[in-house]
Amino acid sequence: MSALLLLLALAAKPAGLVDIHTVVPRAVLDIDYATPHNFMHQAVYAHPRCLLRPEVAEALAKVEARLEPQGYRLKLWDCYRPLSVQRAMWKLVPVHGLVADPNHGGSHHNRGTAVDASLVDIDGHEVAMPSPHDDFTHAGRRDAPCKDPKAAAHRAILRAAMEAEGFTTIRMEWWHFDAPHAGRPPLLDEPL
Repeated sequence: MSALLLLLALAAKPAGLVDIHTVVPRAVLDIDYATPHNFMHQAVYAHPRCLLRPEVAEALAKVEARLEPQGYRLKLWDCYRPLSVQRAMWKLVPVHGLVADPNHGGSHHNRGTAVDASLVDIDGHEVAMPSPHDDFTHAGRRDAPCKDPKAAAHRAILRAAMEAEGFTTIRMEWWHFDAPHAGRPPLLDEPL
């Protein structure tokens, strides 16, 4: 692909969404759905991008501002997700609580109003967390006991910063955060 075509592909985005790096330039992206290193064992995104509704990106900028004085930055695993990808996820793991049913409202990711987030230190290095992304075991639950006190503390720091800006969590995933009014925008199915 020519450099111009690649730039055009990266510039194209679903209407109403912004690239997180235009609002939170220091956010670390680890978009595993753009690689085969995810629970689907295949790349389902053409590009490793984090697109969100503008108000969600602005709220994450405030989260980042809360984290930096504590020595942390945001790491984002997933942001906007096309509805067609949600359907593929549901086909593979049709378990309520683990994957949102695309036939009954989909995921807030499909609206650009949810993020899968973690922490890194101020220099962008990994810190201990309770589990990897998309860990469907008990360790992935929001309030699962942590054997590592540092991982428990990091999870609490992340959650406190996110909740201070109005984000809410779900019981089955410590990393998933829904923005306020997450269900209001329409579902989107435009590719990344």
